[in-house]
Amino acid sequence: MKICNCTLPYEQCCGAKASNSPHLIDNMPKYNPYEYVTHPIHYGGKDNPYEAIKVIEAWELGFNLGNTIKYISRAGKKDSIVQELQKALWYLEREIKNQKSYAEEITKESKRDLGE
Repeated sequence: MKICNCTLPYEQCCGAKASNSPHLIDNMPKYNPYEYVTHPIHYGGKDNPYEAIKVIEAWELGFNLGNTIKYISRAGKKDSIVQELQKALWYLEREIKNQKSYAEEITKESKRDLGE
């Protein structure tokens, strides 16, 4: 009997109902190792139309907002929910700060152009 050493909750790793028993490799769903890189389960997986990368690219969100969506969509699936939401909040606050700075710069340029 082989035991998996992943950090995913049992129901996500092995596709079984919640349990505190060890993850048995024999129970794990068949999954292409390449998809762990290209379409990880904690981001929705290849067949999910709402996989994080698909949404981020379709909405053209850019780095900070894309990471915000990424961490919200995987909350509790990779790391703890609180940790994932804190990461999302960090990127969202960074984007807000950047947008405020950008708006201030545009305002200054407009005033200069108007001779104020």
